[in-house]
Amino acid sequence: MKLTVAISGASGVNLAIKFVKLIPKDIELFVVFSKSAKKALSLENKLKVKDIFKDFNNITIFKDENIGASIASGSFKIDKMIIIPCSSNTLAKCAYGIADSLITRAFSVMLKEKREIIVVPRELPLNTIMLENMLKLSNLGVVIAPPILGYYSNQQTLEDMENFIIGKWMDLLKIDNTLYKRWK
Repeated sequence: MKLTVAISGASGVNLAIKFVKLIPKDIELFVVFSKSAKKALSLENKLKVKDIFKDFNNITIFKDENIGASIASGSFKIDKMIIIPCSSNTLAKCAYGIADSLITRAFSVMLKEKREIIVVPRELPLNTIMLENMLKLSNLGVVIAPPILGYYSNQQTLEDMENFIIGKWMDLLKIDNTLYKRWK
């Protein structure tokens, strides 16, 4: 499987990093950080992109400005895409077909090719414009999967909560995982 993980500038970039680190090594990853995501990463975690994935050999990292990257072409067979977190700005651009960055261009290509896309909005509360944008994307077949807890798995720690959310995203992508306790 080839998976694009787009990381846009909303709080919660650490969830995206953990998600990427938990992806099985047999999945080829293409990761894009927006400028705002890099800023959030620096402010929230005191990290830089180059320091995060240096020991991973199944990851290709692209700059968001690189509109000519392979993932921006429909002939490059990416199977699935997830935008995590998805800022309200990126959400709006995706909903209205504005493809002015690699993230939004790759999204547009995935949409036209009818490939699986998951969008992870990370805002609270949601305003009417955001909800309308999510509805528009949902009507186009995009899965909207905000980081919402399910309490039946008996999470005790922040790590348990994150694993539940990441496990649910992996379930949507049809990636086997045992990150959370399933309902019996």
